[in-house]
Amino acid sequence: MSLYGALITGVSGLSANSQALSIASSNIANVNTVGYKADAAQFSTLLASVSGTGDSADAGVQAITRQNFTSQGLLTTTGSATDLGISGNGFFAVSNQLVSNQAPQSMLFTRAGNFTPDATGNLKNAAGFYLLGWPLDQQGNPPTNPATMSTINVNNLAGKAQATTVMNLQANLQASDTADTPYATGDMTAGNVTPQFQRTINVFDTQGGTQPLELSFEKTGPNTWAYEVTYQGNPANIGGAGTNPIATGTMAFNSDGSLATADTSAGSPTGSINVTIPWDPTSGLNPQTISVNMGTVGQSDGVTQFDTPSALVSSNVDGAVFGSVTGMTVDTNGYVSANFSNGLTQKIFKIPLITFTNPDGLSEVSGNAFTTTPNSGTPTVTAANTGGAGEIESGELEGSTVDLAQEFTNLIVTQRAYSASSRIVTTTSNMLDDLLSMAH
Repeated sequence: MSLYGALITGVSGLSANSQALSIASSNIANVNTVGYKADAAQFSTLLASVSGTGDSADAGVQAITRQNFTSQGLLTTTGSATDLGISGNGFFAVSNQLVSNQAPQSMLFTRAGNFTPDATGNLKNAAGFYLLGWPLDQQGNPPTNPATMSTINVNNLAGKAQATTVMNLQANLQASDTADTPYATGDMTAGNVTPQFQRTINVFDTQGGTQPLELSFEKTGPNTWAYEVTYQGNPANIGGAGTNPIATGTMAFNSDGSLATADTSAGSPTGSINVTIPWDPTSGLNPQTISVNMGTVGQSDGVTQFDTPSALVSSNVDGAVFGSVTGMTVDTNGYVSANFSNGLTQKIFKIPLITFTNPDGLSEVSGNAFTTTPNSGTPTVTAANTGGAGEIESGELEGSTVDLAQEFTNLIVTQRAYSASSRIVTTTSNMLDDLLSMAH
Protein backbone atom coordinates (compact mmCIF):
# COMPACT_ATOMS: atom_id res chain seq x y z
CA MET A 1 0.00 0.00 0.00
CA SER A 2 1.47 3.34 -1.03
CA LEU A 3 1.28 6.64 0.78
CA TYR A 4 -1.01 7.95 -1.91
CA GLY A 5 -3.17 4.87 -1.43
CA ALA A 6 -3.35 5.58 2.31
CA LEU A 7 -4.31 9.17 1.52
CA ILE A 8 -7.10 8.02 -0.76
CA THR A 9 -8.28 5.55 1.88
CA GLY A 10 -8.49 8.33 4.45
CA VAL A 11 -10.40 10.55 2.04
CA SER A 12 -12.87 7.72 1.35
CA GLY A 13 -13.40 7.43 5.11
CA LEU A 14 -14.16 11.14 5.32
CA SER A 15 -16.61 10.89 2.43
CA ALA A 16 -18.38 7.81 3.77
CA ASN A 17 -18.77 9.18 7.25
CA SER A 18 -20.00 12.50 5.86
CA GLN A 19 -22.71 10.51 4.08
CA ALA A 20 -23.54 8.68 7.31
CA LEU A 21 -23.79 12.00 9.14
CA SER A 22 -26.16 13.29 6.47
CA ILE A 23 -28.41 10.23 6.86
CA ALA A 24 -28.48 10.49 10.66
CA SER A 25 -29.20 14.23 10.43
CA SER A 26 -32.13 13.64 8.08
CA ASN A 27 -33.56 11.03 10.41
CA ILE A 28 -33.27 13.27 13.48
CA ALA A 29 -34.81 16.23 11.62
CA ASN A 30 -37.81 14.07 10.64
CA VAL A 31 -38.43 12.46 14.02
CA ASN A 32 -41.89 14.13 14.12
CA THR A 33 -42.73 13.75 10.42
CA VAL A 34 -45.91 11.70 9.96
CA GLY A 35 -45.25 8.43 8.17
CA TYR A 36 -41.51 9.08 7.78
CA LYS A 37 -39.35 5.98 7.23
CA ALA A 38 -35.87 6.18 8.75
CA ASP A 39 -32.90 5.43 6.48
CA ALA A 40 -29.72 3.72 7.59
CA ALA A 41 -26.09 4.03 6.47
CA GLN A 42 -24.41 0.85 5.35
CA PHE A 43 -20.65 0.70 4.84
CA SER A 44 -18.83 -1.54 2.40
CA THR A 45 -15.20 -2.03 1.41
CA LEU A 46 -13.95 -0.15 -1.65
CA LEU A 47 -10.80 -1.73 -3.11
CA ALA A 48 -8.40 0.23 -5.28
CA SER A 49 -7.09 -2.88 -7.07
CA VAL A 50 -8.15 -6.43 -7.86
CA SER A 51 -7.08 -8.97 -5.26
CA GLY A 52 -5.51 -12.32 -6.12
CA THR A 53 -2.06 -10.97 -7.12
CA GLY A 54 -0.58 -11.45 -3.69
CA ASP A 55 -0.27 -7.68 -3.20
CA SER A 56 -2.13 -5.83 -0.46
CA ALA A 57 -4.90 -3.69 -1.92
CA ASP A 58 -5.85 -0.25 -0.68
CA ALA A 59 -9.10 -0.90 1.18
CA GLY A 60 -11.19 2.24 1.21
CA VAL A 61 -14.81 2.49 2.29
CA GLN A 62 -18.07 3.67 0.82
CA ALA A 63 -21.46 4.38 2.43
CA ILE A 64 -24.79 3.72 0.81
CA THR A 65 -28.29 4.54 2.00
CA ARG A 66 -30.41 1.57 3.00
CA GLN A 67 -34.11 2.35 2.67
CA ASN A 68 -36.65 0.57 4.84
CA PHE A 69 -40.04 1.73 3.66
CA THR A 70 -41.80 -1.44 4.86
CA SER A 71 -41.19 -0.75 8.56
CA GLN A 72 -44.36 -0.02 10.52
CA GLY A 73 -44.54 3.18 12.50
CA LEU A 74 -46.53 3.50 15.71
CA LEU A 75 -50.18 4.44 15.16
CA THR A 76 -51.36 7.18 17.50
CA THR A 77 -54.93 8.38 17.98
CA THR A 78 -55.75 11.94 16.90
CA GLY A 79 -59.56 12.06 17.03
CA SER A 80 -59.89 13.55 13.54
CA ALA A 81 -61.81 11.33 11.11
CA THR A 82 -59.73 12.55 8.17
CA ASP A 83 -56.44 11.49 9.79
CA LEU A 84 -55.66 8.10 8.26
CA GLY A 85 -53.06 5.52 9.13
CA ILE A 86 -52.18 2.21 7.47
CA SER A 87 -51.75 -0.91 9.56
CA GLY A 88 -49.80 -3.27 7.32
CA ASN A 89 -48.59 -3.00 3.74
CA GLY A 90 -49.49 -0.37 1.20
CA PHE A 91 -49.39 3.32 0.42
CA PHE A 92 -52.02 6.00 -0.16
CA ALA A 93 -52.29 7.19 -3.75
CA VAL A 94 -51.87 10.97 -3.92
CA SER A 95 -51.40 13.64 -6.56
CA ASN A 96 -50.38 17.28 -6.60
CA GLN A 97 -53.29 17.95 -8.96
CA LEU A 98 -57.05 17.50 -8.77
CA VAL A 99 -58.20 14.34 -10.56
CA SER A 100 -61.72 13.39 -11.70
CA ASN A 101 -62.60 9.85 -12.86
CA GLN A 102 -59.35 9.16 -14.66
CA ALA A 103 -56.00 7.47 -14.27
CA PRO A 104 -53.74 10.13 -12.72
CA GLN A 105 -50.66 10.96 -14.76
CA SER A 106 -48.55 12.13 -11.83
CA MET A 107 -49.53 9.70 -9.07
CA LEU A 108 -47.30 9.56 -6.01
CA PHE A 109 -47.41 7.32 -2.96
CA THR A 110 -47.25 8.15 0.74
CA ARG A 111 -47.94 6.85 4.24
CA ALA A 112 -48.43 10.40 5.54
CA GLY A 113 -52.17 10.35 6.19
CA ASN A 114 -52.60 13.72 7.90
CA PHE A 115 -55.37 14.77 5.51
CA THR A 116 -57.67 17.75 6.01
CA PRO A 117 -60.35 19.24 3.73
CA ASP A 118 -59.41 22.34 1.80
CA ALA A 119 -61.81 25.22 1.12
CA THR A 120 -63.80 23.13 -1.36
CA GLY A 121 -63.73 19.84 0.60
CA ASN A 122 -60.85 18.10 -1.19
CA LEU A 123 -58.68 16.03 1.18
CA LYS A 124 -54.98 16.90 1.11
CA ASN A 125 -52.13 16.26 3.52
CA ALA A 126 -49.60 18.63 5.09
CA ALA A 127 -47.36 18.39 2.01
CA GLY A 128 -50.22 19.55 -0.23
CA PHE A 129 -50.86 16.19 -1.93
CA TYR A 130 -54.50 15.32 -2.69
CA LEU A 131 -55.81 11.91 -1.61
CA LEU A 132 -57.12 9.75 -4.47
CA GLY A 133 -59.87 7.12 -4.29
CA TRP A 134 -62.55 5.28 -6.19
CA PRO A 135 -65.84 7.19 -6.60
CA LEU A 136 -68.81 4.94 -5.82
CA ASP A 137 -72.12 4.77 -7.66
CA GLN A 138 -75.52 4.87 -5.95
CA GLN A 139 -75.26 1.15 -5.16
CA GLY A 140 -71.86 1.62 -3.54
CA ASN A 141 -69.87 -0.03 -6.35
CA PRO A 142 -66.41 1.23 -7.42
CA PRO A 143 -65.41 1.68 -11.08
CA THR A 144 -64.72 -1.50 -13.06
CA ASN A 145 -61.27 -0.13 -13.94
CA PRO A 146 -59.25 0.13 -10.69
CA ALA A 147 -56.99 2.75 -12.30
CA THR A 148 -59.93 5.17 -12.51
CA MET A 149 -59.67 7.44 -9.49
CA SER A 150 -60.77 10.87 -8.32
CA THR A 151 -59.69 13.34 -5.69
CA ILE A 152 -61.67 12.51 -2.55
CA ASN A 153 -64.07 15.31 -1.70
CA VAL A 154 -66.19 15.25 1.46
CA ASN A 155 -68.49 18.10 0.41
CA ASN A 156 -69.73 16.81 -2.95
CA LEU A 157 -73.16 15.95 -1.52
CA ALA A 158 -75.63 18.65 -0.51
CA GLY A 159 -77.90 16.29 1.39
CA LYS A 160 -79.86 13.09 1.25
CA ALA A 161 -83.42 11.84 1.70
CA GLN A 162 -84.67 8.26 1.63
CA ALA A 163 -88.09 7.00 0.60
CA THR A 164 -89.96 4.54 2.79
CA THR A 165 -89.87 0.98 1.50
CA VAL A 166 -90.84 -0.98 4.62
CA MET A 167 -93.49 -0.43 7.28
CA ASN A 168 -93.68 -2.71 10.34
CA LEU A 169 -96.92 -2.87 12.35
CA GLN A 170 -97.70 -4.16 15.83
CA ALA A 171 -101.40 -3.81 16.63
CA ASN A 172 -104.37 -5.67 18.06
CA LEU A 173 -107.84 -5.97 16.55
CA GLN A 174 -110.55 -6.73 19.14
CA ALA A 175 -111.81 -10.28 18.60
CA SER A 176 -115.30 -9.59 20.07
CA ASP A 177 -116.16 -6.84 17.56
CA THR A 178 -119.30 -7.57 15.53
CA ALA A 179 -118.71 -8.62 11.94
CA ASP A 180 -120.04 -6.14 9.38
CA THR A 181 -121.89 -8.01 6.64
CA PRO A 182 -122.34 -7.50 3.83
CA TYR A 183 -119.16 -5.52 3.18
CA ALA A 184 -117.97 -4.30 -0.23
CA THR A 185 -114.44 -3.21 -1.05
CA GLY A 186 -114.09 0.55 -0.64
CA ASP A 187 -117.00 0.92 1.79
CA MET A 188 -114.74 2.34 4.52
CA THR A 189 -113.18 4.92 2.20
CA ALA A 190 -116.57 5.87 0.75
CA GLY A 191 -118.04 6.33 4.24
CA ASN A 192 -120.59 3.56 3.85
CA VAL A 193 -119.30 1.90 7.01
CA THR A 194 -117.37 3.23 9.96
CA PRO A 195 -114.06 1.39 10.46
CA GLN A 196 -113.77 -0.44 13.75
CA PHE A 197 -110.11 0.51 13.92
CA GLN A 198 -108.27 3.24 12.04
CA ARG A 199 -104.83 4.85 12.30
CA THR A 200 -102.75 7.29 10.20
CA ILE A 201 -99.03 6.59 9.75
CA ASN A 202 -96.62 8.96 8.06
CA VAL A 203 -94.18 7.70 5.42
CA PHE A 204 -91.43 9.44 3.42
CA ASP A 205 -91.35 10.05 -0.33
CA THR A 206 -88.24 10.14 -2.52
CA GLN A 207 -87.86 13.89 -2.05
CA GLY A 208 -87.85 13.68 1.72
CA GLY A 209 -91.44 14.80 2.16
CA THR A 210 -93.72 13.38 4.85
CA GLN A 211 -96.85 11.71 3.46
CA PRO A 212 -99.83 10.41 5.52
CA LEU A 213 -101.31 6.94 4.91
CA GLU A 214 -104.46 5.88 6.75
CA LEU A 215 -105.05 2.18 7.54
CA SER A 216 -108.66 1.20 8.24
CA PHE A 217 -109.87 -2.21 9.50
CA GLU A 218 -113.36 -3.72 9.57
CA LYS A 219 -114.32 -7.19 10.82
CA THR A 220 -116.17 -9.10 8.07
CA GLY A 221 -116.45 -12.58 9.55
CA PRO A 222 -115.03 -14.95 12.17
CA ASN A 223 -111.27 -14.30 12.44
CA THR A 224 -111.46 -12.24 9.21
CA TRP A 225 -110.84 -8.53 8.78
CA ALA A 226 -110.93 -6.29 5.70
CA TYR A 227 -108.45 -3.44 5.40
CA GLU A 228 -108.21 -0.36 3.22
CA VAL A 229 -105.23 1.94 2.80
CA THR A 230 -105.91 5.53 1.74
CA TYR A 231 -103.69 8.50 1.01
CA GLN A 232 -104.62 11.43 3.26
CA GLY A 233 -102.55 14.17 1.64
CA ASN A 234 -103.46 16.47 -1.22
CA PRO A 235 -105.67 14.31 -3.52
CA ALA A 236 -104.02 15.90 -6.57
CA ASN A 237 -100.77 14.16 -5.62
CA ILE A 238 -102.30 10.81 -6.62
CA GLY A 239 -104.48 12.03 -9.45
CA GLY A 240 -107.57 12.95 -7.45
CA ALA A 241 -109.71 11.62 -4.63
CA GLY A 242 -111.16 8.90 -6.84
CA THR A 243 -107.82 7.07 -6.74
CA ASN A 244 -108.37 6.09 -3.08
CA PRO A 245 -108.22 3.52 -1.62
CA ILE A 246 -104.73 2.76 -2.89
CA ALA A 247 -104.73 -0.77 -1.41
CA THR A 248 -107.40 -3.18 -0.13
CA GLY A 249 -107.50 -6.76 1.05
CA THR A 250 -108.60 -9.22 3.69
CA MET A 251 -106.50 -10.70 6.48
CA ALA A 252 -107.22 -13.74 8.63
CA PHE A 253 -106.27 -14.94 12.10
CA ASN A 254 -105.95 -18.29 13.78
CA SER A 255 -108.19 -19.31 16.67
CA ASP A 256 -105.41 -18.44 19.13
CA GLY A 257 -105.29 -14.82 17.89
CA SER A 258 -102.08 -15.22 15.89
CA LEU A 259 -101.78 -14.11 12.27
CA ALA A 260 -102.92 -16.69 9.69
CA THR A 261 -102.28 -14.52 6.61
CA ALA A 262 -102.07 -10.84 5.77
CA ASP A 263 -103.70 -11.44 2.39
CA THR A 264 -106.29 -14.19 1.92
CA SER A 265 -106.06 -13.82 -1.88
CA ALA A 266 -102.30 -14.48 -1.98
CA GLY A 267 -102.71 -18.22 -2.51
CA SER A 268 -100.36 -19.06 0.38
CA PRO A 269 -99.98 -17.63 3.87
CA THR A 270 -98.01 -14.38 3.95
CA GLY A 271 -97.14 -11.90 6.66
CA SER A 272 -96.90 -8.80 4.48
CA ILE A 273 -98.69 -6.87 1.75
CA ASN A 274 -97.46 -4.39 -0.85
CA VAL A 275 -98.95 -0.91 -0.94
CA THR A 276 -98.17 1.19 -4.02
CA ILE A 277 -98.71 4.93 -3.81
CA PRO A 278 -99.67 5.99 -7.38
CA TRP A 279 -97.96 9.38 -7.38
CA ASP A 280 -99.25 11.58 -10.17
CA PRO A 281 -96.60 12.99 -12.57
CA THR A 282 -97.56 16.50 -11.46
CA SER A 283 -96.25 15.66 -7.98
CA GLY A 284 -92.75 15.14 -9.35
CA LEU A 285 -92.63 11.68 -7.81
CA ASN A 286 -92.57 8.19 -9.26
CA PRO A 287 -94.97 5.48 -7.96
CA GLN A 288 -93.68 4.20 -4.62
CA THR A 289 -94.19 0.65 -3.29
CA ILE A 290 -94.09 -0.02 0.45
CA SER A 291 -93.96 -3.48 1.98
CA VAL A 292 -96.28 -3.48 5.01
CA ASN A 293 -95.16 -6.18 7.43
CA MET A 294 -98.06 -7.33 9.62
CA GLY A 295 -96.11 -10.04 11.44
CA THR A 296 -94.99 -13.62 11.15
CA VAL A 297 -97.57 -16.19 10.07
CA GLY A 298 -98.56 -18.34 13.06
CA GLN A 299 -97.08 -15.94 15.61
CA SER A 300 -98.23 -12.95 17.62
CA ASP A 301 -95.37 -10.57 16.85
CA GLY A 302 -97.29 -8.21 14.55
CA VAL A 303 -101.02 -7.65 14.08
CA THR A 304 -103.03 -9.89 16.39
CA GLN A 305 -106.69 -10.60 17.23
CA PHE A 306 -107.30 -10.83 20.96
CA ASP A 307 -110.33 -9.79 22.94
CA THR A 308 -108.93 -6.51 24.16
CA PRO A 309 -109.63 -3.05 22.71
CA SER A 310 -108.13 -2.46 19.29
CA ALA A 311 -104.92 -0.47 19.52
CA LEU A 312 -101.77 0.34 17.62
CA VAL A 313 -98.91 -0.94 19.76
CA SER A 314 -96.13 0.39 17.55
CA SER A 315 -95.32 1.28 13.98
CA ASN A 316 -91.94 1.67 12.34
CA VAL A 317 -91.07 2.93 8.88
CA ASP A 318 -87.69 3.21 7.21
CA GLY A 319 -86.63 6.22 5.17
CA ALA A 320 -85.92 9.75 6.29
CA VAL A 321 -86.63 13.40 5.59
CA PHE A 322 -83.99 15.51 3.85
CA GLY A 323 -80.80 15.91 5.86
CA SER A 324 -77.61 17.87 5.24
CA VAL A 325 -74.06 16.55 5.51
CA THR A 326 -72.71 16.70 9.06
CA GLY A 327 -69.45 14.79 8.74
CA MET A 328 -67.71 11.73 7.39
CA THR A 329 -66.31 8.41 8.56
CA VAL A 330 -63.75 5.99 7.10
CA ASP A 331 -63.85 2.28 7.93
CA THR A 332 -60.98 -0.22 7.94
CA ASN A 333 -61.83 -1.30 4.38
CA GLY A 334 -61.38 2.25 3.13
CA TYR A 335 -65.03 3.17 2.58
CA VAL A 336 -65.61 6.91 2.99
CA SER A 337 -69.18 7.52 4.17
CA ALA A 338 -70.99 10.84 4.41
CA ASN A 339 -73.11 11.30 7.55
CA PHE A 340 -76.33 13.30 7.35
CA SER A 341 -78.34 15.19 9.96
CA ASN A 342 -81.29 12.81 9.50
CA GLY A 343 -79.22 9.84 10.65
CA LEU A 344 -78.56 8.41 7.19
CA THR A 345 -75.15 7.51 5.83
CA GLN A 346 -73.98 7.02 2.26
CA LYS A 347 -70.77 5.50 0.97
CA ILE A 348 -69.26 7.97 -1.51
CA PHE A 349 -65.64 6.85 -2.00
CA LYS A 350 -63.40 3.89 -1.35
CA ILE A 351 -59.73 4.47 -0.62
CA PRO A 352 -57.47 1.91 -2.34
CA LEU A 353 -53.97 1.02 -1.20
CA ILE A 354 -50.99 0.71 -3.53
CA THR A 355 -48.58 -2.18 -3.07
CA PHE A 356 -45.24 -3.01 -4.71
CA THR A 357 -43.14 -6.09 -5.23
CA ASN A 358 -40.18 -4.22 -3.71
CA PRO A 359 -41.37 -1.11 -1.85
CA ASP A 360 -37.82 -0.46 -0.60
CA GLY A 361 -36.91 0.22 -4.23
CA LEU A 362 -39.10 3.35 -4.36
CA SER A 363 -37.53 6.75 -4.78
CA GLU A 364 -38.21 9.53 -2.27
CA VAL A 365 -39.52 12.92 -3.35
CA SER A 366 -40.16 16.08 -1.35
CA GLY A 367 -43.23 15.97 0.86
CA ASN A 368 -42.56 12.52 2.36
CA ALA A 369 -43.84 10.81 -0.77
CA PHE A 370 -42.41 8.27 -3.17
CA THR A 371 -42.33 7.54 -6.87
CA THR A 372 -41.72 4.33 -8.77
CA THR A 373 -38.38 3.10 -10.09
CA PRO A 374 -37.44 0.03 -12.15
CA ASN A 375 -36.25 -1.52 -8.86
CA SER A 376 -39.60 -1.07 -7.09
CA GLY A 377 -41.77 -2.81 -9.66
CA THR A 378 -45.06 -1.53 -10.99
CA PRO A 379 -47.75 -0.33 -8.56
CA THR A 380 -50.68 -2.63 -7.83
CA VAL A 381 -53.95 -0.87 -6.97
CA THR A 382 -55.95 -2.99 -4.53
CA ALA A 383 -58.66 -2.63 -1.91
CA ALA A 384 -57.65 -2.41 1.74
CA ASN A 385 -57.62 -5.73 3.60
CA THR A 386 -57.22 -7.69 0.36
CA GLY A 387 -54.31 -8.94 -1.73
CA GLY A 388 -51.71 -8.40 0.98
CA ALA A 389 -52.69 -4.77 1.59
CA GLY A 390 -53.17 -3.57 5.14
CA GLU A 391 -56.18 -1.94 6.71
CA ILE A 392 -56.96 1.74 7.04
CA GLU A 393 -57.28 3.22 10.52
CA SER A 394 -59.38 6.38 10.75
CA GLY A 395 -58.55 8.92 13.42
CA GLU A 396 -54.97 7.64 13.69
CA LEU A 397 -51.63 8.69 12.25
CA GLU A 398 -48.51 6.61 11.66
CA GLY A 399 -45.52 8.06 13.46
CA SER A 400 -41.94 8.30 12.24
CA THR A 401 -39.82 5.13 12.56
CA VAL A 402 -36.80 7.17 13.76
CA ASP A 403 -35.20 5.88 16.99
CA LEU A 404 -33.62 8.96 18.56
CA ALA A 405 -31.42 6.98 20.95
CA GLN A 406 -30.00 4.98 18.05
CA GLU A 407 -29.47 8.10 15.94
CA PHE A 408 -27.59 9.89 18.72
CA THR A 409 -25.39 6.82 19.11
CA ASN A 410 -24.78 6.84 15.37
CA LEU A 411 -23.74 10.50 15.56
CA ILE A 412 -21.09 9.74 18.17
CA VAL A 413 -19.73 6.75 16.25
CA THR A 414 -19.73 8.72 12.99
CA GLN A 415 -17.93 11.64 14.58
CA ARG A 416 -15.21 9.37 15.96
CA ALA A 417 -14.83 7.57 12.63
CA TYR A 418 -14.62 10.90 10.80
CA SER A 419 -11.95 12.16 13.21
CA ALA A 420 -9.99 8.95 12.74
CA SER A 421 -10.16 9.27 8.96
CA SER A 422 -9.00 12.87 9.17
CA ARG A 423 -6.02 11.67 11.26
CA ILE A 424 -5.13 9.27 8.41
CA VAL A 425 -5.12 12.18 5.98
CA THR A 426 -3.07 14.38 8.34
CA THR A 427 -0.52 11.66 9.09
CA THR A 428 -0.14 10.70 5.43
CA SER A 429 0.30 14.36 4.51
CA ASN A 430 3.09 14.72 7.06
CA MET A 431 4.82 11.61 5.76
CA LEU A 432 4.62 12.92 2.20
CA ASP A 433 6.15 16.20 3.37
CA ASP A 434 9.00 14.27 4.97
CA LEU A 435 9.50 12.28 1.77
CA LEU A 436 9.58 15.42 -0.33
CA SER A 437 12.02 17.09 2.04
CA MET A 438 14.46 14.19 1.57
CA ALA A 439 14.63 14.99 -2.13
CA HIS A 440 16.27 18.38 -1.44
